[in-house]
Amino acid sequence: MFKRHKSLASDRKRQLFSQRATRSLLKNDMRNFHCLSQLVLSAGPLKLIPAVKRPKTAHFEIEILDAETRKQICIVDKVTQTSTIHDVKQKFHKACPKWYPSRVGLQLECGGPFLKDHVSIQSVATSSIVTLYFTDLGQQVSWTTVFLAEYTGPLLLYLLFYLRIPYIYDVKESSRRFRHPVVHLACFCHCMHYIRCLLETLFVHKVSAGHTPLENLIKGCAFYWGFTSWIAYYINHPYYTPPSFGNRQVTVSAINFLICEAGNHFINVILAHPKHTGNNACFPSPNYNPFTWMFFLVSCPNYTYEIGSWISFTVMTQTLPVGIFTLLMSIQMSLWAQKKHKIYVKKFNLYMHRKSAMIPFILDKFNVLISHINWRTV
Repeated sequence: MFKRHKSLASDRKRQLFSQRATRSLLKNDMRNFHCLSQLVLSAGPLKLIPAVKRPKTAHFEIEILDAETRKQICIVDKVTQTSTIHDVKQKFHKACPKWYPSRVGLQLECGGPFLKDHVSIQSVATSSIVTLYFTDLGQQVSWTTVFLAEYTGPLLLYLLFYLRIPYIYDVKESSRRFRHPVVHLACFCHCMHYIRCLLETLFVHKVSAGHTPLENLIKGCAFYWGFTSWIAYYINHPYYTPPSFGNRQVTVSAINFLICEAGNHFINVILAHPKHTGNNACFPSPNYNPFTWMFFLVSCPNYTYEIGSWISFTVMTQTLPVGIFTLLMSIQMSLWAQKKHKIYVKKFNLYMHRKSAMIPFILDKFNVLISHINWRTV
């Protein structure tokens, strides 16, 4: 009996101990759960962390075909989305060294416009394979070379005629005849004009990094050099006669020439400002300089001053070759001014109120007449 009671007592103790242990565990679990819930509530709503996506660089294959024969020339592979047409031309030059980048013309369609070097491949690609048509643009030269050649030739040629070298004029007649002061003044004005053009080409103008065919260089040099030789031959000839109205005509036209030259320079300085160049350019506005106030009347005052200089030089020298050169330059610059004026009207319509392209209130009607004549001839 004693052993039995003893075993029952030990069983009861074990049960009580197990019940106490389970109660303590439940209490600890309740406390832990309460602490965890308080921590979650204090942390706020759950936020999903977005998965980091690694950009996949897509590559294009550029198939270059001959625009005339439609035969494949080469395939330029591993072209990224950020690549431009200029990058494609560089790789094409590596594959075909005989065609350097400035000589390569690429088109999306045969007969279509040539793609600019700054155009990205992604903007013209419709799939991973892009087909471009190649056209050989011929031998190219930079625009800086064109301008320097066009302006250097007239400067040197005029000085040769001014010095009256024996191969041009008769030595005896050159020594006998007295030179009128307008001959020296004309040489000074002519040289100053082309020296200004050369300095502005080197230090002022933002010349495009593009190229032009060699034929344009030959045409430009033939035009400027030929007319300069013709003009200089007449003005520096021993039998040259001075203007009809004498010194008054020479003085007034010389002053007007200097004013136009100064105005042309200040306008070119404004146009070379970074705010007025590039795709995000703003319309040039006049400043405190009175020479820039021409912007209130015309959109291309540099052409206005240029024509004013040559008209003044024509009146000062009173020679037929200068008059013909001035007329041809006026027609060409009026066409250039009209093209720029149309671009200004599209971009800056608010600034173009009552403005003409080159000559106030006259050039618009003149260009309408020229366009009508061109339409009738076509």
